[in-house]
Amino acid sequence: MKVGLTFDLRSWYIDRGFSMEDTAEFDQESTIAGLKNALHGMGFETEEIGNVFQLIEALQKGRKWDLVFNIAEGLYGDGRESVVPALLDQYKIPYVFSGPLVLGVSLNKYLGRIIVSSAGVPVSPGMLITRPEDTDRCRLEYPLFIKPVSEGTGKGITEKSILRSTSEL
Repeated sequence: MKVGLTFDLRSWYIDRGFSMEDTAEFDQESTIAGLKNALHGMGFETEEIGNVFQLIEALQKGRKWDLVFNIAEGLYGDGRESVVPALLDQYKIPYVFSGPLVLGVSLNKYLGRIIVSSAGVPVSPGMLITRPEDTDRCRLEYPLFIKPVSEGTGKGITEKSILRSTSEL
């Protein structure tokens, strides 16, 4: 079985002028090598595809895989993790891990929180702030922990993310 590997290699983006912060969630060469070795050890043939841009090129050239092992993060927007699975869906190529809908919802912390809460799962108190005037509605108890609604791996979180009073909000 031929397994294609989709991923965002940090060095690929750094070489094209992206910052370390832009690429915080992206993989190192050693991660991809470890993944390939593990799959080879289980008897799979692998092909490194790379990121969504490289996947598009490979598809245009007619390359095929029996399965794609997708750990691509994507670059921009709430749906960035959904792009590779959505593209693979359109080409009817099976892949591992979640599909585009789940990835899109789970990347948006606020939307994910609403869905999980509506299913009866306890969630911590929170609110979505999209404009400075939204802070006037905040009735949550301090200290607060603030974070970007659609980032992962700690992007956008610093020591200033813990607020101890309204004046810090």
